[in-house]
Amino acid sequence: MKYLIVFAHPENEHSFQRSLLDHAVAQLLAAGHEVKISDLYAMDFEPVASKNDFKARRFPERLQYDREQKHAVQNEELSADITAELDKLFWCDILVMQFPLYWFSMPAIMKGWVDRVFLNSLVYGAGLRFETGGLKGKRAMVCTSTGGFDTMFSPDGLLGDMNVALWHIHHGMLHYTGFDVLPPFVAWAPVRVDDEKCGEYRDTYSKRLLESHTTQPMQFHDTADFGKDFKMSDSVMPRTVGHWRD
Repeated sequence: MKYLIVFAHPENEHSFQRSLLDHAVAQLLAAGHEVKISDLYAMDFEPVASKNDFKARRFPERLQYDREQKHAVQNEELSADITAELDKLFWCDILVMQFPLYWFSMPAIMKGWVDRVFLNSLVYGAGLRFETGGLKGKRAMVCTSTGGFDTMFSPDGLLGDMNVALWHIHHGMLHYTGFDVLPPFVAWAPVRVDDEKCGEYRDTYSKRLLESHTTQPMQFHDTADFGKDFKMSDSVMPRTVGHWRD
């Protein structure tokens, strides 16, 4: 299998997240898999979507970013750093997004990677979404770590269900673009546990990645579950944390 791990942590050498990454990559390579890493901080990746992402513009008078993405795809006018990340994205079988949880989400540098690399007309748009998304046939998984304990991120916990916190990533970024989305790996409060527990996290994460090609994906709704008004059909029962009926 071909793995792309997009990694975002500002402490590149001595962080717990880095130890997770290094251990997992070693295990994947030893098992004969191929791995590419986009270490966003080490790359000094530009997270801000701007006019500089395009060598030429269709609408020079006013930046319409999604439309310029489409134009740049059709005319091969994307900046070199975006093209390099696209090559990795379409090369991989499994995308792993690895980051510490910042304000119930990913660090800004990784959100910027999504903004700039998930391109209109190639990854989404022009009829590409959910079951027809441009990344259909690939798998994706989130790996994150928290400052709080697992009980805090339970459905009745102080901070709420972790699956709700990650909904915008799982559903809005990954499922929307066609991925089969795997259950996330979460290392709970690694700075508050002992070395033995951190070692367990490393081993469990590596095992999760090694098994990711056979892991049962999470359940989501596709467009067939919704009517022409974009509302869920009466015959369909909600089955995700983001859909419900009063």
